[in-house]
Amino acid sequence: MITGQCECRKVRFEIHGEINDYSHCHCSQCRRMHGAAFATFGGVLKRDFKFTSGTDEITHYASSDDHDRLFCRICGSNILVDLSAEPDARYVAMGVIDGNPELPEGYHIFVGSKAPWYAFDNPGEQFHTVPEE
Repeated sequence: MITGQCECRKVRFEIHGEINDYSHCHCSQCRRMHGAAFATFGGVLKRDFKFTSGTDEITHYASSDDHDRLFCRICGSNILVDLSAEPDARYVAMGVIDGNPELPEGYHIFVGSKAPWYAFDNPGEQFHTVPEE
């Protein structure tokens, strides 16, 4: 089992499954929302994800027509992103996951809009936008 929590520890969750996708998003929206060069997400099956506390503290922001971002309304921690195009998946912000879970090989998306001051120094395939299916 994988666990996680926001900074103020009000919102907590469990993942009863594995992280099946591991990506670093360099789009300007993720950079602004995470206040960093990129945002790192672990994809999980929605059915494996369960909030264990703090659901009253969760709020969301529809950052686009198909992205719904959930975060703690108290401390502002980004918790996850739900994509309408992938209703069976959740993309959990890796920064709120506890410990060191097993991860698949990572990759970078939207490197075409990466921060100009960031230089790549970590491995992983790079995609100008999103990987082609």
